[in-house]
Amino acid sequence: MSEILIKNAKIVNEGEILECDVLIRDQYIAEINESISSKTADTIVIDAEGKHLIPGIIDDQVHFREPGLTKKATIETESKAAIAGGITSFIEMPNTVPQATTQELLENKFDIAAESSYANYSFMFGGTNDNLEELLKTDPKKVAGIKLFLGSSTGNMLVDNEEILEKIFSSTDMLISVHCEDEDTIKENLALHIEEFGDDIPIEKHPDIRSAIACYLSSSKAIELAKKTGARLHLFHLSTEIETHLLSNDIPLKDKKITGEVCVHHLYFTDKDYAEKGTFIKWNPAIKSAEDREGLWKALLDDRIDVIASDHAPHTLAEKKQVYTKAPSGGPLVQHALPAMLKFYREGKISLEKIVEKMCHNPAILFRIEKRGYIRTGYFADLVLVDTTSPWTVSKDNILYKCGWSPFEGTLFPGRVSTTIVNGHIAYNEGRFKEIKKGQRLTFDR
Repeated sequence: MSEILIKNAKIVNEGEILECDVLIRDQYIAEINESISSKTADTIVIDAEGKHLIPGIIDDQVHFREPGLTKKATIETESKAAIAGGITSFIEMPNTVPQATTQELLENKFDIAAESSYANYSFMFGGTNDNLEELLKTDPKKVAGIKLFLGSSTGNMLVDNEEILEKIFSSTDMLISVHCEDEDTIKENLALHIEEFGDDIPIEKHPDIRSAIACYLSSSKAIELAKKTGARLHLFHLSTEIETHLLSNDIPLKDKKITGEVCVHHLYFTDKDYAEKGTFIKWNPAIKSAEDREGLWKALLDDRIDVIASDHAPHTLAEKKQVYTKAPSGGPLVQHALPAMLKFYREGKISLEKIVEKMCHNPAILFRIEKRGYIRTGYFADLVLVDTTSPWTVSKDNILYKCGWSPFEGTLFPGRVSTTIVNGHIAYNEGRFKEIKKGQRLTFDR
């Protein structure tokens, strides 16, 4: 039996900040109280004076690139970066090589993670136009959900057969997460820009090509179909103000059938940043206007948007430095998502309680993840100590992603992750890792 005692922490949990001690025994939180004494001589005591203790972050959308794209990233490298950023659980997308569009290929990814992941993990099954029978074999207790690309797909993962799409929505009770951008609109916009500029389209044109109307057309159509079929729909990486009006905040999250997510980069950057950052902030959906960013913030804070995620999607520097039509979309974010949100906290944009709600509690509620996302007795000890007054600057020397770069390079963050505990194991502490991988497969109460 192993024990860890965290003393004098300011616990941020379930809408409150309370100063308490937390006792961890083996994998679980054993006790939470105002004052707890060491139980044995071998108990590891952490003095958290001046720091905040939050539940481990659950990132519901990452691309860790394994199998098949391991020159960009691996589950091992990116889960290690994740725990340095306070992310103790992740849900990874199916567009790897091969794509996770059969149960055998999906389980292969779980096998890789079981050997190599520092963080807890689950993977989404990828829907296509022709794998409904295989999709319906997905075990809701062991798999996070279904992912559908309704735009911007890789390989054969674009689901553009409306009859098949309705069958998927009608046939499963599992959560369906969607990437929404209207392909016809994007193709038309891209053709016009290639005609004018050739392949070297100015990056500032990206939000004109992958436009707000392309997002809205696809999102509104997905919501209409979800309402028609009764499907459980989750809209990934909302990027426009207009889409936020498709969502509601009139019932508790646990009762919502249609939910939404915003990513850190859409809360942080605007189209004005393309001049400095170039293709390093080329994402799909595109980063758009300051008005769109403010609309996303408003919807996040009034609970129309339910979750904050990273959409961590690394590419090599050589790939990102290509001309517009060849430079892939996506960027690495798991190490810096929480520090970016702590910067917003220090600026008075969002409270710590709301950050924890959107990054810890709500993903657990939305996906019905068992015994994670909260600081509660009997729950897994996935915990993060943050120091909100310890500034640091992102540099090549401290970037942990395999791709070796970050759109935040040169940014001064006012707060940092000091300690990350995964399943009762101190995985990361003051810049040092315990090179023991304790990540577990997530399970779901369905």
